[in-house]
Amino acid sequence: MVQFYTVNYLKIEPVLAILVFLCAIIFVLGIGYFLYQIRDNDPNLNHLILISLLLVFAIVAIIWLKLVPSTQVSDFKAFWRTAPKALAGKEIFTYDNDYFAKWAYQTGFLVYVMTVVKIFGHHIMALQLLNVVYQVLILYLTYLLSMQIFNKVKLARLTVFVLMIDLDWFALNSQADNQYLGMMLFLLTFYLLMQDKYWTYVMAGVTLAIGSIVRPIGPVIIAGIVVYALLYLFITKGKLNFAGIGKILITLIIYQIIFSASGMAIKNSGLNSYGLTNRDSEWKFVVGLDANSSGSYDQQMVNRFDLKDSRSKMSTKEHEIIHENISNLNATHGWFNLFWNKNATMWAGRSTAIDFTGFETKHSLKVSNFAKLLGYMGTIMLIIFSWIGSVKLLKNKTDNKLFLLILPMLAYAVVQLLIEVQGRYRLEFLPIIAILGGLGLYSIFEWARLKWEKTDV
Repeated sequence: MVQFYTVNYLKIEPVLAILVFLCAIIFVLGIGYFLYQIRDNDPNLNHLILISLLLVFAIVAIIWLKLVPSTQVSDFKAFWRTAPKALAGKEIFTYDNDYFAKWAYQTGFLVYVMTVVKIFGHHIMALQLLNVVYQVLILYLTYLLSMQIFNKVKLARLTVFVLMIDLDWFALNSQADNQYLGMMLFLLTFYLLMQDKYWTYVMAGVTLAIGSIVRPIGPVIIAGIVVYALLYLFITKGKLNFAGIGKILITLIIYQIIFSASGMAIKNSGLNSYGLTNRDSEWKFVVGLDANSSGSYDQQMVNRFDLKDSRSKMSTKEHEIIHENISNLNATHGWFNLFWNKNATMWAGRSTAIDFTGFETKHSLKVSNFAKLLGYMGTIMLIIFSWIGSVKLLKNKTDNKLFLLILPMLAYAVVQLLIEVQGRYRLEFLPIIAILGGLGLYSIFEWARLKWEKTDV
């Protein structure tokens, strides 16, 4: 983060960069301390504070929608343009290497967009306002998860605060983006699993399946859940707990039934003959193992392909490029540098969410750059305070439930070392980082309070 901020901001406009950073720190510490100081022994007051935070966020998020164009870009445009055609009974792809043919798993979210269009008409505002609703629910779920793990109202307040001010996190609410709906469902899955009741394990299977249908990162979520189950549910107090592992199996079985049935339903409906499969898994590795682009999207790499080729021709070419990339990395001993740069892009730089809104087409270059700087400030605050929170965790024993959140994030981080990376791909896991950030901010205020009390004595 320091390297990115230095290269992209401090060296270019040092005075502005330092001033904005100091203002951000003062703002977070000031508002954070105010939230920390409010007593937490009155349930009604606690509810009022939480509702106030969520209301402030909703207002700001809606104002943001007015500041950015409603034009859909990149993959989001594919969903928005295809939905009315699909509702009219037209084909969603024209050849076997088209968008929804090779990435058929995106059809799940397309069905969601089609449903919204069917109910509200082809008006992007409906989709945007639904995104704001999901974002508010994500903040609420983040609050509940923080309470589940730490059982401290003030800490949970601070968690909501550090996430809601991150423009890099919520900026994409103007686009037909599947990340917010998926994020909400995955967080709800974690919350249901933490309740440790048979009916909540059943419901977790439902939310996990629907989340995976609209946002196809289910396998990494499942990987984290399985490792959590093996480490903390199967072995408890030095004994094997078959009931604990059985509950997780209920979740996974229900997930598999719903996901498979949905794929079959989409295939049988005629919407997509490939169901919810991924017919171009190689492409992510074509880009992800490209040392020249540090594993990020690169138009020069895209230009090496004829996108009108058949899937079989394209696949053959992709395998050739993957072997070429691996040979190049082996010859130059470039694996470490590639992983380092990809990790930095994924977690330490700007999320580029603002770039995908078309903000610069509606505002001047100066205003656009400043908005991106403000957005990155939210990321910086999350990084700093989550780092402090992580250090705090090393010193204190915490509830094992926290690992139900961290393990899927670690699984995702490992996968991203091999496939294509974009900063916006981290959005789903920022609520988890915010929980660590809330702990970091809370720890600072607790440390200051203890020092103050010692001084008074």
